[in-house]
Amino acid sequence: MRWKCGCSYDGTDFAGWQTQSGQLSVQEAIEEALSEIFKQKTRIVGSGRTDAGVHALEQVFHFDFDWAHDPQSLQDAMRSCLPNTIAPLYVESVDDSFHARFSAVSKRYQYRLQFGDASPLNIRYCWPIKGNLDFERITQAADLLTGQRDFAAFAANRGVEYESTVRNITRIDIREDDAYCYMNFEADGFMYKMVRGLVGTLVNVGLGRMTVAEVSDLLHSAERTPMVFVAPAEGLFLEKVFY
Repeated sequence: MRWKCGCSYDGTDFAGWQTQSGQLSVQEAIEEALSEIFKQKTRIVGSGRTDAGVHALEQVFHFDFDWAHDPQSLQDAMRSCLPNTIAPLYVESVDDSFHARFSAVSKRYQYRLQFGDASPLNIRYCWPIKGNLDFERITQAADLLTGQRDFAAFAANRGVEYESTVRNITRIDIREDDAYCYMNFEADGFMYKMVRGLVGTLVNVGLGRMTVAEVSDLLHSAERTPMVFVAPAEGLFLEKVFY
C-alpha cells in the first residue's frame, strides 16, 4: 500500500531534506518516526531536495506500508513522533504508480525579503535588505528569466553533471508591502541553489549593482560566474508541489 504525505517544516536546525551521514536531515527525522510507528525500518521518497536552512510550506513524500487503520490515525501517530519543527499536513492512500519525485510536474518556491532589520522572531525566515529596491528594474530582469531557458549560469555545482540545465519557469510573481517583498517562482524543475541564485541576482539588479543587460548576458553565457550571488537559505520556502 502506497501513501502520499504532505509536510511542512522549519529547516533551520536541519542539514536539508536528504539524509546525510552524521547530520540530522528532515528525511531522517520522518523515517525515524515512521520506523517507530511501524516497528520496522521505513524509507520515504521526497519530491526533491531542499538545502540546509531552507523551509517548506508543503513538501511531498511517499512510502509503502500496509497500514490497517485510517489515514487520519496515521497522521496523528506521525505528529506525536515527529519534532515540533516538522508537521504532517495530510496522509492519503494512492495508486502504486504514484511517485513523489517523478510524478511531479512543477514546483513553486517563495522567497521572503524584509526591508531593514529583521526582528529576532523573523530572522530565521527572511533576508533583511538595507537599501531601496528598484522594482521596475527587478520586473524587467524577471521577465528575461521567465520561459524555457538554459539556466546553467544559476546552477551551483553539486559535484554531479545535469543531463540538461534547461528549465521552464512559467511564473515569477513579485509583490511587496511596507515591510516585505515576496518573490514566487514556479517551474517544471529547479537545480541546486537555482532559486537562491535568481533571487540574489534580482536583488542586485534592484540595488543597482547589476544592470538588466548584464542579466541577459549572464543568462545567454550559460556559465556560472561570481556575478551570481546566492541569497541566504533562511528566506526560501518550498511552497507547493504540483502533480
